Amino acid sequence: MFLAVGPLRKELADSLSSCRVLVVGAGGIGCELLKNLVLTGFKNIEVIDLDTIDVSNLNRQFLFQKNHVGKSKAQVAKESVLRFCPSANITAYHDSVMNPDYNVEFFRNFQLVMNALDNRAARNHVNRMCLAADIPLIESGTAGYLGQVTVIKKGMTECYECQPKPTQKTFPGCTIRNTPSEPIHCIVWAKYLFNQLFGEEDADQEVSPDTADPEAAWNPEETAARASASDQDGDIKRVSTKDWARSTGYDPVKLFNKLFKDDIMYLLTMDKLWKKRKAPVPLDWAEVHQLGEGSQDDMCGAGLKDQQVLSVGGYSQLFQRSVETLRAQLKEKGDSAELVWDKDDPPAMDFVTAAANLRMHIFSMNMKSRFDVKSMAGNIIPAIATTNAVIAGLIVLEALKILNSDFQQCRTIFLNKQPNPRKKLLVPCALDRPNPNCYVCASKPEVTVKLCVHKTIVQTLQDKILKEKFGMVAPDVQIEDGKGTILISSEEGETEANNGKFLSDFGIRNGSRLQADDFLQDYTLLVNVLHCEELPRDVEFEVVGDAPEKAPPPSVPEEEKSITNGNKDSAQPSTSTKAEDDDILIVDSDEEPSSSTTDVSMETGSLKRKLQDAETGETASKRKRLDQQPAAEDDDDDDDIIALD
Repeated sequence: MFLAVGPLRKELADSLSSCRVLVVGAGGIGCELLKNLVLTGFKNIEVIDLDTIDVSNLNRQFLFQKNHVGKSKAQVAKESVLRFCPSANITAYHDSVMNPDYNVEFFRNFQLVMNALDNRAARNHVNRMCLAADIPLIESGTAGYLGQVTVIKKGMTECYECQPKPTQKTFPGCTIRNTPSEPIHCIVWAKYLFNQLFGEEDADQEVSPDTADPEAAWNPEETAARASASDQDGDIKRVSTKDWARSTGYDPVKLFNKLFKDDIMYLLTMDKLWKKRKAPVPLDWAEVHQLGEGSQDDMCGAGLKDQQVLSVGGYSQLFQRSVETLRAQLKEKGDSAELVWDKDDPPAMDFVTAAANLRMHIFSMNMKSRFDVKSMAGNIIPAIATTNAVIAGLIVLEALKILNSDFQQCRTIFLNKQPNPRKKLLVPCALDRPNPNCYVCASKPEVTVKLCVHKTIVQTLQDKILKEKFGMVAPDVQIEDGKGTILISSEEGETEANNGKFLSDFGIRNGSRLQADDFLQDYTLLVNVLHCEELPRDVEFEVVGDAPEKAPPPSVPEEEKSITNGNKDSAQPSTSTKAEDDDILIVDSDEEPSSSTTDVSMETGSLKRKLQDAETGETASKRKRLDQQPAAEDDDDDDDIIALD
């Protein structure tokens, strides 16, 4: 799709040819965006992307061809775009935007930054870099037929992190191992199984029955007397899954009987698990094939091969073939070799599809097609080329407004799957003001973290809390104890001896305050420690008041500025809209409501549809209006709005 833009005023055209813009990401949206930029008149473009081209990209990322597979996306995109406009000056970086080389000074070289990313960590980082450099950022995202573009400007709009995003959904280990109730549980189990058999073993990804399940509450000593043990060589021995598999020579039949018969029989001895659940039904290799179900061609339903569902016998044969193929790959790589699961690797995908479906059948769930399993296992929302093209066009239109010094006309724009009652697919909304409680762009970012100081080690604080939860790249942490004790240093080797020590070893207790600085992001966060002896099972910490409250409508003149992270002479923060985790509605209003004039509503009777977050697979949530708009003529048509991450 090509962007149709009328003749530009000479001043704006000159501005396009002289300004420098940074495009972060050269994938689905990035390819369309780069083409639009050069055809609109942008001459100085820099593009950065860490990825290489995969064959699965070719159906929509039109700048790439089959002969480009394995090459740098950024470099090939540059070469392809130059065919549209040979006079353009394009610089390509095959690198991560989170590399310290791309610091605040690097971002200050640009008049505008445009995100075309597919992961939240990089989005968070670019958001903070643009805040620190005080450079406008255009954020975008797509999920299937849905899309969104928004503008982030420090001190004028919400930043990308002003609103909570759904976290990657995780499941208790006992649910995965003992009591799966949804197909996704079986798919996660099958991915764990792949790693335990062929990849890097992880104690947190165990697949055998969980005898520590608190719900089971049975006496393990009685198991031997109650379990009907198999007479086959695959008899259960509580050893490492990989060690056991190696001892059998990765025999597919023995693996099958252990995983789908013996382990299930072991689960059945945990009586209390099945008092209110339907008990699983073990599968035996010989019995499955005696039923004459041994062909992979036994399909349920018509359609493309990947969208068909096999019989139990078909999946058992697929399991056998995939194990044999993966066994051969391991042997070829040599002793101690490990395979890495990849959704685009056919044998790996076949293995997960077969194992997941066999487990679904055992636990009385409807089996899924390979296409469905791949979507869930790879956390994929199908990419639609047309959606990417529309969103890329909207990014350029917002860029033109910014470069034309017409920021007041910038909007958050949502692309809907279906026309709304006013026959519109594109819904513009006014940009939101900064959230004063945001822990990134507020005047003094501050959070409270609940944890046990006697159980939490410094490494957990650094990796799971500051880096993973709060998106820091290289944090330095100082205890506000009057001595300026350095707990964590970003300088290699300075504080590594602290990593395995508990927070309490440093005098940290309830009410202690930690100052965390990330000099790369020009970002400071004050962490208040709330000590708690007992947290829920498998929970290491909690952020108190994790969901920041919405910013109230602006009530102070724009001239009033407050110091924020980044330039100290700038006001507050910037924007991107929110992807939450429930049903959502789409809004259209002649009044152009703010993109956040809605919140969770249980009473609404309007038509709803689900929106999956493009990274986590979670759904975005519905939001009702907080303040009533003046009565418009079709008030019933004003549904809610979506926000894509």
